Amino acid sequence: MSSLIQVVGVKEHDKFRGVYWVSFEDGTERLATINLTPGRRVYGEQLIQWEGKEYRVWNPYRSKLAAAIMNGLKVMPIAEGTRMLYLGAASGTTVSHISDIVGNNGIIYSVEFSPRVFREFMEKLVDQGRKNVIPILADARYPEQYIHIVRTVDIAYIDIAQPFQAKILADNADVYVKNNGYVMLVIKAMSIDVTKEPSETFKREIDVLKDRGYEILETVHLEPYDTAHAMVIGRKIS
Repeated sequence: MSSLIQVVGVKEHDKFRGVYWVSFEDGTERLATINLTPGRRVYGEQLIQWEGKEYRVWNPYRSKLAAAIMNGLKVMPIAEGTRMLYLGAASGTTVSHISDIVGNNGIIYSVEFSPRVFREFMEKLVDQGRKNVIPILADARYPEQYIHIVRTVDIAYIDIAQPFQAKILADNADVYVKNNGYVMLVIKAMSIDVTKEPSETFKREIDVLKDRGYEILETVHLEPYDTAHAMVIGRKIS
């Protein structure tokens, strides 16, 4: 978006605290969060100054959580003070916006497997002063690798390009998520089985969570922002 297009308003999302709509003079609206580290960008996002606060525009083509919100997500359990385990932190685009939302009273244990991507994550988030992000270089398939670091959390979130995504999420949530806490699963159908229809893969992964004792609250498809992707929200039944 051109920087010449002026902001005409900012309002909080009607359901999700810490998530905002920025309105522009051309009639468009974009998601945003309040920047926890003012003046610093993570992925080249637009910074907006409004009534003494700095907002970071949240790109749904770069963040699947933003895509789910744009597509009408109804259950988004992330809020100020939330403690999360994020599996597949990558270079930190979505983690950075969650960091804005949970604030300094929250915490995000951020697990990434690739050393190269992990270095980028460190440079973009941790080295910029986001103290609520705890970086962990580890393989999410083996939750015991970080049991000496991670404490009980409210939510486990997974966004990885591997088979058995729901199983890996459940393996972690069984250990770290409190009773009645939440799981958030980004299903990447083509990373699981390219020979199956995405709808078939979605059902199979959802069934894995159900079989492991998780109640499914909502499923949101992520087109047009991500093809053959879905976001599933579930709850750990005590």
